[in-house]
Amino acid sequence: MQFLRRIGLILLWLAAPIVAFAAANKNDPYLVPLRGAGNIVLVVASIAIVMLLLRRGRWRTMAGKLLVMLWCLPPLLMSVAHLKFELRKHDVLAASANEARQLGPHFMVGYSSFPEVARLAEQGLIGGVYVTRHNIRGRTIEALRAEIATLQDKRRAVGLPPLVVAADQEGGIVGHLAPPLTKVPALATLSSLAPDEQQTKAEEFGRIHGRELAGVGVNLNLAPVLDLKPPQRRNRLDFHTLIGQRAIATDPVVVSTIANAYVRGLEESGVGATLKHFPGIGRVRTDTHHFSASLNTPVRELEATDWLPFREVLSHSHSALMVGHVTLTAVDPDRAASHSKRVVQGIIRDKWNYQGMVMTDDLVMGAIYQNDVCKAVVEAINAGVDMLLVAYDGAQFYRVFACALNGSRQGKLDAVMLHASETRLARSFPTGQARDASGLVRVVDRH
Repeated sequence: MQFLRRIGLILLWLAAPIVAFAAANKNDPYLVPLRGAGNIVLVVASIAIVMLLLRRGRWRTMAGKLLVMLWCLPPLLMSVAHLKFELRKHDVLAASANEARQLGPHFMVGYSSFPEVARLAEQGLIGGVYVTRHNIRGRTIEALRAEIATLQDKRRAVGLPPLVVAADQEGGIVGHLAPPLTKVPALATLSSLAPDEQQTKAEEFGRIHGRELAGVGVNLNLAPVLDLKPPQRRNRLDFHTLIGQRAIATDPVVVSTIANAYVRGLEESGVGATLKHFPGIGRVRTDTHHFSASLNTPVRELEATDWLPFREVLSHSHSALMVGHVTLTAVDPDRAASHSKRVVQGIIRDKWNYQGMVMTDDLVMGAIYQNDVCKAVVEAINAGVDMLLVAYDGAQFYRVFACALNGSRQGKLDAVMLHASETRLARSFPTGQARDASGLVRVVDRH
């Protein structure tokens, strides 16, 4: 019995700093599973352990006092973290109409709470929403359709343009609304077909996705993937990028053929495509969901291979372009492409003369979020990025928007770049469709 008590004490000593760390970082994206009920359990467990230690007389010794104090920390640290979050949220929600009008259109946010995202939409603090699995978990697709329509109605009622509504329907392992939407095979399954068959099937896949997404109220699909399929196995720690399963082919011509047809199918339904993840992650072994990553290939080689599909599809469509969190070392070794002016302005805008919408990959990914996210947000806007995506953990929107808000108040944002981006967004989006009160699809000219 004495032995078991000692083991219990050792476990309490080991667990105390871990629980305290989790409490202090309750708003971190990695701790999303602990939100809500998990946080309550941590607090209740900490209080229960403190009471147990006091009942057992542990307060009489110096070591016991220290252990009790350690277990008092989690509720206090969690309260401080919550207060910090609420103060930042209050500051964002208190932004002036002029600040919201200037910055809001450049943010797309994933959400769990409809009342919360509705408030952001009505105040003009966001320009788009991202819907995914948790938005349909335990619900019908009709409920999601009604929710999106309500958001658009609220925007219309306050005189704001319709929201860009995005989803991730690539096909294969990434089809976040399927089921209940149709589960379409990965575009990679078409690579072995003859070119004519590739185009026919890819266009059919695009039409299926486009028709179903448009029916829900989604007007932007975050697909297709144009990264070249890596010939080698990726790092075993790559649990999320999984580009080997998502990329279409190793041959840029095959990728272009299939992607062009797929995008045509999407656009027939008034749903825009998003080409990703420029400058390419097929050659990168690190998973940017968690770590920084570098692409060390010379630009000349990338132009002749990896970038061919991007330029080809952009020239034949109205697609948006997603820029990933990979550092293109030959162009800008000091920052990821997603917030590099040398990449966005220098290559995409000036060299390619692409004047459509450029958006970041999810800013909640570790390659950005675990570094200086505020610096990345300001640099992305000043680089000419039009839409900043906060997808996985929508609660991080307040932190990310606060970065832009503070940057604006401190005069760090480039007014010329913001105005140019505003013009591009007005021309490109709301793309494809916006739902009026009757539920009919209203096509918007994007030219």
